[in-house]
Amino acid sequence: MASKILLNDITIPVEAYNEELTRGLRIISVVFNVTSENYHAITSLLYKQTFDVKIPEKNLAFRGTIRKYATSITNLYHPGQVGEFHLVLRETPEQKEGGSE
Repeated sequence: MASKILLNDITIPVEAYNEELTRGLRIISVVFNVTSENYHAITSLLYKQTFDVKIPEKNLAFRGTIRKYATSITNLYHPGQVGEFHLVLRETPEQKEGGSE
Protein backbone atom coordinates (compact mmCIF):
# COMPACT_ATOMS: atom_id res chain seq x y z
CA MET A 1 0.00 0.00 0.00
CA ALA A 2 1.09 3.55 -0.66
CA SER A 3 0.94 6.02 2.21
CA LYS A 4 0.71 9.13 0.03
CA ILE A 5 -0.01 10.38 -3.46
CA LEU A 6 0.98 13.61 -5.13
CA LEU A 7 -1.46 15.52 -7.31
CA ASN A 8 0.30 18.33 -9.19
CA ASP A 9 3.08 18.03 -6.57
CA ILE A 10 0.65 18.49 -3.64
CA THR A 11 1.20 15.65 -1.13
CA ILE A 12 -1.91 13.91 0.17
CA PRO A 13 -1.50 11.25 2.91
CA VAL A 14 -3.83 8.31 2.18
CA GLU A 15 -5.65 5.91 4.50
CA ALA A 16 -6.41 3.33 1.78
CA TYR A 17 -4.90 2.70 -1.65
CA ASN A 18 -5.87 0.40 -4.51
CA GLU A 19 -4.34 0.14 -7.95
CA GLU A 20 -5.50 -1.80 -11.00
CA LEU A 21 -4.95 -1.95 -14.74
CA THR A 22 -7.90 -1.78 -17.10
CA ARG A 23 -7.22 -1.95 -20.83
CA GLY A 24 -3.62 -1.03 -20.15
CA LEU A 25 -4.45 2.10 -18.15
CA ARG A 26 -3.94 2.57 -14.41
CA ILE A 27 -6.86 3.21 -12.12
CA ILE A 28 -5.93 4.42 -8.64
CA SER A 29 -8.46 4.49 -5.78
CA VAL A 30 -7.59 6.30 -2.58
CA VAL A 31 -9.27 7.29 0.66
CA PHE A 32 -7.93 10.25 2.59
CA ASN A 33 -9.01 12.57 5.37
CA VAL A 34 -9.59 16.27 4.87
CA THR A 35 -9.80 18.64 7.82
CA SER A 36 -11.77 21.84 7.94
CA GLU A 37 -8.41 23.64 7.91
CA ASN A 38 -7.30 22.18 4.54
CA TYR A 39 -10.75 21.72 2.97
CA HIS A 40 -10.56 24.76 0.69
CA ALA A 41 -7.08 23.90 -0.62
CA ILE A 42 -7.99 20.28 -1.34
CA THR A 43 -11.33 21.00 -3.01
CA SER A 44 -9.76 23.78 -5.10
CA LEU A 45 -7.13 21.28 -6.24
CA LEU A 46 -9.75 18.63 -7.08
CA TYR A 47 -11.75 21.09 -9.21
CA LYS A 48 -8.91 20.92 -11.74
CA GLN A 49 -10.10 17.37 -12.62
CA THR A 50 -6.85 16.31 -14.34
CA PHE A 51 -3.48 16.01 -12.61
CA ASP A 52 0.10 14.92 -12.76
CA VAL A 53 -0.17 11.91 -10.45
CA LYS A 54 2.81 10.49 -8.59
CA ILE A 55 2.95 7.56 -6.18
CA PRO A 56 6.55 7.66 -4.93
CA GLU A 57 6.42 4.34 -3.04
CA LYS A 58 5.32 2.55 -6.22
CA ASN A 59 7.65 4.55 -8.48
CA LEU A 60 4.62 5.55 -10.59
CA ALA A 61 3.95 8.78 -12.42
CA PHE A 62 1.22 9.47 -14.97
CA ARG A 63 -1.39 11.99 -16.05
CA GLY A 64 -4.76 11.13 -14.52
CA THR A 65 -8.34 12.39 -14.50
CA ILE A 66 -10.97 12.04 -11.79
CA ARG A 67 -13.29 9.15 -12.55
CA LYS A 68 -15.19 9.19 -9.23
CA TYR A 69 -15.17 11.45 -6.21
CA ALA A 70 -17.18 11.34 -2.99
CA THR A 71 -16.94 12.71 0.52
CA SER A 72 -18.50 11.74 3.83
CA ILE A 73 -19.31 15.36 4.67
CA THR A 74 -20.11 18.30 2.42
CA ASN A 75 -19.66 21.14 4.90
CA LEU A 76 -16.21 21.30 6.43
CA TYR A 77 -16.37 25.00 7.19
CA HIS A 78 -16.72 24.46 10.95
CA PRO A 79 -13.33 24.20 12.74
CA GLY A 80 -12.21 20.79 13.96
CA GLN A 81 -14.22 18.70 11.49
CA VAL A 82 -12.76 15.89 9.38
CA GLY A 83 -14.25 14.42 6.23
CA GLU A 84 -13.32 11.19 4.49
CA PHE A 85 -12.73 11.66 0.77
CA HIS A 86 -12.87 8.82 -1.78
CA LEU A 87 -11.12 9.49 -5.07
CA VAL A 88 -10.69 7.34 -8.16
CA LEU A 89 -8.23 8.52 -10.81
CA ARG A 90 -7.88 7.03 -14.28
CA GLU A 91 -4.74 7.37 -16.34
CA THR A 92 -5.33 9.42 -19.49
CA PRO A 93 -4.70 7.38 -22.67
CA GLU A 94 -2.56 10.00 -24.40
CA GLN A 95 0.14 9.50 -21.77
CA LYS A 96 0.78 5.84 -22.65
CA GLU A 97 4.08 5.29 -24.40
CA GLY A 98 4.51 2.99 -27.38
CA GLY A 99 1.16 3.84 -28.98
CA SER A 100 -0.62 0.58 -28.12
CA GLU A 101 -3.06 -0.44 -25.44
